[in-house]
Amino acid sequence: MKKVSDIELDPAEQLHLLDELQNLLERQIKLTHQGNIRDVESLVKQADCLIAKVMQTGVLEKPENRDRREKLRRLYTGLHLAITAQKAETSDKLSQVRKGRKTIDTYRRNI
Repeated sequence: MKKVSDIELDPAEQLHLLDELQNLLERQIKLTHQGNIRDVESLVKQADCLIAKVMQTGVLEKPENRDRREKLRRLYTGLHLAITAQKAETSDKLSQVRKGRKTIDTYRRNI
């Protein structure tokens, strides 16, 4: 079995690798929009492995893959924005819960 550092893939295998990464990023974005951060986190290791393979093959450095590189960059940006939005939403909900608990505690003390 070849080590990742020894990978030399034919063009079809390289494109398949990029397809896998694109699919994974799209799944992570979808899960993030659904508020399913745990499943997004579970896909991080898989994404890291794919990214390592992509980087070691140098497939994104090829001029013919410029469009794919740009598509992946946009997906990463979209994932970052989706996670940031989810984080803000979660923070807002947490703030509301804290205010609610504070109100309940105030009522308890005055009853």
